[in-house]
Amino acid sequence: MSGFTRPSLGCVGAPRLLAGLDQAPRLDRVAHLTTHGSMPRYRPDELVDLAENIDLRGRGGAGFPFARKLRAVMSAAGGRDTGTAVVVNASEGEPSCLKDKALLLHVPHLVLDGALLAAAAIGADDVVVGVTRPDVEQSLRAAVAERGPAGRQVRVQALPERFVTGESTSMVNGLNGGPTLPSGQKIRTSERGLGGVPTLFSNTETYAQLAVAARLGALDYRSVGLPSEPGTVMLTIAGTTVVEAPLGTSLAYVLELCGLDPGQGVLVGGYHGKWLDPGSARIADLSRGSLAAFDAVLGAGAVLPLPEDTCPAGEVAKVARWMADETAGQCGPCFRGLPALADVLEDAVRGGGRTALETIEARMKVVRRRGACSHPDGTAAFVASALAAFPDEFRDHALGSGCGRRVVGALPLPKEETPEERLVVDWTLCRGHGLCVDILPDVVRLDADGYPSQASMPVPAQLRQKAQRAVRRCPALALRIQD
Repeated sequence: MSGFTRPSLGCVGAPRLLAGLDQAPRLDRVAHLTTHGSMPRYRPDELVDLAENIDLRGRGGAGFPFARKLRAVMSAAGGRDTGTAVVVNASEGEPSCLKDKALLLHVPHLVLDGALLAAAAIGADDVVVGVTRPDVEQSLRAAVAERGPAGRQVRVQALPERFVTGESTSMVNGLNGGPTLPSGQKIRTSERGLGGVPTLFSNTETYAQLAVAARLGALDYRSVGLPSEPGTVMLTIAGTTVVEAPLGTSLAYVLELCGLDPGQGVLVGGYHGKWLDPGSARIADLSRGSLAAFDAVLGAGAVLPLPEDTCPAGEVAKVARWMADETAGQCGPCFRGLPALADVLEDAVRGGGRTALETIEARMKVVRRRGACSHPDGTAAFVASALAAFPDEFRDHALGSGCGRRVVGALPLPKEETPEERLVVDWTLCRGHGLCVDILPDVVRLDADGYPSQASMPVPAQLRQKAQRAVRRCPALALRIQD
């Protein structure tokens, strides 16, 4: 998203995905091979067995078993006697999630290794990485170029930067040349995806984990983590720090290593996730089994502690508004229902009374299980979890007393773009006095006749005061500042 800054990186124990980054900020092809070694070959059945033995699951949110995806693609292709494709979902459209971007910016070859390994095993004709950020696209294109022309080629394709871009049918539609929108139909990409062929679709970290496991083998891969959930997991902590940790690590310990504590509560799984109260956050482990006891999942790996100095109700309302603005605009529950939910949530925070609180519940019921994709359900679940986690906060705000705390932005959102200001010349008034260039030589240039050479000139923020002075000093009143 706009305003994204590169995360700081950390690791609990010996790194696997982040190995080598203590020596270089980005591993090119040579550094990658020096760190990880060459990639072994796997037959289709061997790759399925590997994924099954390590219980590899999708790391983009749903946690679907990767071995089942492989089997489904191979079965669909065999039944139709058709080709296959591999798609890497590298969109990561939620501002609280940075871990896939970190992998693509720092260790892109690990992701490409996993995608190409899977492609070779299933005989895929196409390998495509769908991206949304220019710096990620640049890093991947550089990595593809570093591999040279030999072997199966990877195509990197830029898509619109939106929350729903990462939904499987949305991304496939975009890669196929159509609108990057969810199809609204229950179409499995394993049956019909890229170019209409069975497609293996998974996210960035999943392919990186596959590449690590292929080199280590199942036994060594399982030496870290839990017996029931082996390996490591990538996490984005507080929207700023990306950490690799063994599955089963204490959530509180990871927060402590990042200089944080549970605060007023911890949102696990991102903006379609679940709030844990401080007590639960202190005893929870980073595993499916532990989090299931709290009806939570790791999802896309976002962990967001809410500090004591911010307003929970205000933070939640801002996220709900952003989620409403990210609607694909193609179904009523999303296009109309989510903005209406955000409206009434903001009304409650401003002191809308018990009626506002009751209306929130009604609005959530309207959008659930009726959307073309999971976005309405996920947003409603986020609001419902917040109401359950902070009932007193929402009640106090709705009844007018509030909490007296400001909203500090602990739940990350894209930075609002500041409209570009421009210095505009009214040619019907300008007399070519030239005072403007004396005051703003870095903005105004004069032509051969002594008049400004442009009718509209961008004004950098640091020069705004000088631009205002130029407007005031113009004898002919021919200047103005506009967005």
